[in-house]
Amino acid sequence: MRVNPRYATGLLLAVASVVWWAVGMAVLQPLTEPAGPWSEVLPGNHTYWAREVRLTALVGIVLGLVLAFGGGRSATRAALALGPGWLLADLAVDRADLAGWRYVPPLAAVGCLVLAGAVTLLRRRLSVPPDRPPARRTLLVAATVAAVLAALGAAVESPTDREPQLRWAGVGTGALMLALACGCALAATAGSARPRAGLAAGLASIGAVTVVGVRLTPPDQAIRAVWAGGVLLVTAVAVLADARPEGRSVVSWYAGVAAVTGVGLPVVLLATDLVQTWLPVGPVLTRLSGNITLSAADTDTLVTLDGLVTGLVLGTLSARLAARRPAAASPVVFR
Repeated sequence: MRVNPRYATGLLLAVASVVWWAVGMAVLQPLTEPAGPWSEVLPGNHTYWAREVRLTALVGIVLGLVLAFGGGRSATRAALALGPGWLLADLAVDRADLAGWRYVPPLAAVGCLVLAGAVTLLRRRLSVPPDRPPARRTLLVAATVAAVLAALGAAVESPTDREPQLRWAGVGTGALMLALACGCALAATAGSARPRAGLAAGLASIGAVTVVGVRLTPPDQAIRAVWAGGVLLVTAVAVLADARPEGRSVVSWYAGVAAVTGVGLPVVLLATDLVQTWLPVGPVLTRLSGNITLSAADTDTLVTLDGLVTGLVLGTLSARLAARRPAAASPVVFR
């Protein structure tokens, strides 16, 4: 029985995201929690950096399902509904204070069972076939979200930036999101008159170098590295997804994508971060997970939420612009 490559890739990356979430919960999260409720040192900015790894992995689970089922409307809605439920489970497990590699296999096994249940629901109850034609706009948005989170995930930082686990946690998170970005972008080219299979390996290699470069950048230059890496990855995703109207120049169009991303990336990131200072999403999650709240001088914002919103905005803009009808009456290729 032949398995759709997109379906297999999406499920494989969703499973990888589940395992990465389990590692973030059982191995990385205990490293970030102060010793006891009466710790003399109050948590500060980026103290709970392992939470960002876990939340990014949760986004990866959703994106993997979206990829597996080709971005179909009913499948995407079901995958999005899984996200809040998994977040609640994440908070409950965090309160249990599981610590050690021995907890990774059971957490990953339970997570994979939940994932299998979601896939079964989609295929049988909602009758979503895995080989349905891809929804290219949805896949482009998903790829853009993953590209933004790849840059942000690779740059994960702590108050001291001295933890040896930061390096492999950042590279692992960035690599996972990069794989999802490439998978979604490549799936979006299905049915296109301009195949991109030969381009995928090259752009994936560039993306890998970008992720490692962002991780190795000194903390005082991390903002610039995230900006440059984000612009490069989002533009590469658009190129790989063939996200341009028929008849438009390749160079000028993708140069425009890079320029728009260069301006839009920091603007949307900053705007979302400012909104989080008014809507205390981070402090609420910190309290629900049973952790100590940050000191009054610091801000408890979710970098993953910043990246998620930014990716959705940039991806939606890119998809809509790519679907615009050119001046000459020719068919719209990107749908």
